[in-house]
Amino acid sequence: MKNTTRELFSRIKIKHRERGARRSVCLALLSFRFSPRDYGFCMSALLLFCLASLFYQWNGGAPRILIELRQYLGESTFVDDHGPYPPRVLPFPSQVVYNRVGKCGSRTVVLLLRVLAERHQFTLVSSDIHNKTRLSKHEQVGLMRNISNLPKPFLFTRHVHFLNFSRFRIEQPVYINIIRDPISRFLSNYFFRRFGDWRGEQNHLIRTPGMKDFERYLDINVCILENYPECSNPRLFYIIPYFCGQHPQCREPGVWALERAKKNVLENYLLVGILEELEDVLLLLERLLPHFFSDVLSIYKSPDYRKLGNMTGTVKKHMPTLRALQVLYQRMKYEYDFYYFIRDQFHLMKKKIGLKSTAPSAPQPSFLLNLPPATQDADLEEELEEDEDLEDAHNWLVQP
Repeated sequence: MKNTTRELFSRIKIKHRERGARRSVCLALLSFRFSPRDYGFCMSALLLFCLASLFYQWNGGAPRILIELRQYLGESTFVDDHGPYPPRVLPFPSQVVYNRVGKCGSRTVVLLLRVLAERHQFTLVSSDIHNKTRLSKHEQVGLMRNISNLPKPFLFTRHVHFLNFSRFRIEQPVYINIIRDPISRFLSNYFFRRFGDWRGEQNHLIRTPGMKDFERYLDINVCILENYPECSNPRLFYIIPYFCGQHPQCREPGVWALERAKKNVLENYLLVGILEELEDVLLLLERLLPHFFSDVLSIYKSPDYRKLGNMTGTVKKHMPTLRALQVLYQRMKYEYDFYYFIRDQFHLMKKKIGLKSTAPSAPQPSFLLNLPPATQDADLEEELEEDEDLEDAHNWLVQP
């Protein structure tokens, strides 16, 4: 009996020693692979990654909808490689902000949105504030909270520079916008401020009541060539601040504002179109935001809408001389850098979506800088005669 008990205790001790040995081996392996220093380094890296991710979301991180859309579109053109897209439901956003740029077809789009909002039953808020694009921090927060509290789905539109909702820990909406050739925009604005549009002869007097007669009838060539404030920087630096944001440096013509504007477009804008290809812009908006823009092109082409749209054309516009155009183009080099960037991005989006457009792409007007002095302005002006419609925006760029 004693021998049996001793054998039993011996076996238990042996098993205990074997378990202890295995445990020691495991600990030794772990200590060999992950020392306390390595473990601390891994944990520190993980913590930094989490903090960086959180900081990115709080400071202008891209809305989730844009990330999902870019993953869906991918890096290559699906249509070119595989034919038509397979049926798939895209994650459409319910919060859209259109911080419309002045004299870039925004009144045309707002007229369309009013019809669409009634037809598709979404909330449309179109602000009538036209002359306050830069806001204090308190005003920014107040406006962003008001926007975020609108009934969804909503589309909010106003002339205002880009607002970074994420910076104030408010959910970032999706942005859309439309721009046009910078010189065309400037000319349209110059004559609109003086003479209004076809909706009424007195509209311009309401918008510019303090303008003196000598200013109202100032020849645009004199304004440009004699460097009047209205026709020189920083007044000419107009489009980029809408995308750069509320930072004071966004209003200073330079590389900093240009690059920040490009970054915001890539991270926060679902689509930035160009007015010269407005029908393609509307087609893409219908594809990307169907619950807002379904049937938009048929409405745009309808006789009733055309009658309304024709009333927004600026009156008494005429083309400056070639020399004045050259001076403007040189002064607006950052605006043109941004415009060409947007045009390339827009064409890339059309290609990825599979939209085959017949809209002509205007060349870069490098000839403006290189024509010989002997070129006669009068002869060129006959070739550059502009149309009265919205689609006149690039006529002056077409090289004869």
